[in-house]
Amino acid sequence: MEERHYDRAVEDIGNIVGLGHVNTAVPKQRLSTLFYVTGLGLTRDPFINTSTDNMWINVGQSQFHLPTGRIEILRGITGLVLPDRAALLERLDKVRAPLAGTRFDFRERNDCVETVSPWGNRIHCHAPDQDRFGPVALGMAYVQLDVRPGSAAGIARFYRDVLAAPADLIDDGDGRRARVMVGAKQYFVFRETDEPEPAFDGHHVQIDVADFSGPHRRLQALGLVTEESSRHQYRFRDIVDLDTRRVLFTIEHEVRSMQHPMYARALVNRNPAQTGMNYRPGRDSMPWSIP
Repeated sequence: MEERHYDRAVEDIGNIVGLGHVNTAVPKQRLSTLFYVTGLGLTRDPFINTSTDNMWINVGQSQFHLPTGRIEILRGITGLVLPDRAALLERLDKVRAPLAGTRFDFRERNDCVETVSPWGNRIHCHAPDQDRFGPVALGMAYVQLDVRPGSAAGIARFYRDVLAAPADLIDDGDGRRARVMVGAKQYFVFRETDEPEPAFDGHHVQIDVADFSGPHRRLQALGLVTEESSRHQYRFRDIVDLDTRRVLFTIEHEVRSMQHPMYARALVNRNPAQTGMNYRPGRDSMPWSIP
């Protein structure tokens, strides 16, 4: 039998094993439904937070959390994988009129469809690409954040040394940026820009980690733990230069252990092509992975 050789490092993920959700508050759930559900074609979680004070939106194995409150804007872009560009554009066009007067917009690019939520959050929608996003037909691929010039290297080191996550520094035609692996083919990307940095408004991202206590111990030593949420969860906000303790960027992280009751919870994803006019039995659900 022929001996096989593999680069085993290609399969490494690191300590952060999944990007769970992006949380930004919104003032009106109706407009969020028009954008996230009707326009993007995503699915409101049918089991949890079904009233008007919060809305969880499923995207494959990840979510958007949209509590009712003061508007929060992610200082960057959330990147999604969606399966049908033509259908997406048709849905977005249909919600343009009911979302008139808000910040909603969309436009086609070669690489993606760029969308803006009614409140100004930027979401880029990409077609499935196994080389880039893995075998994912529907999912949350990345969160890209705008950071100050000269901070990317220190941010990459922070995630490597404190969170034990693979992180590299990329410097090419798209600008200097730190790329941190936060799951299988999921990334935080910190892109350096000269644009003024808006003030942090309280939004957060949620990650699942395999080693729960190690990062907590290191964060605590740095004085960065901001909330001891529960047995299964804690939070921190500041990403710092490990030599000078200077704050490089602020975004709240909700850190969960793999023993959290919601870890790997099965999420419902509907097939947005199903309507009352063209209904086909057995096609209500959409698989998040490429067949």
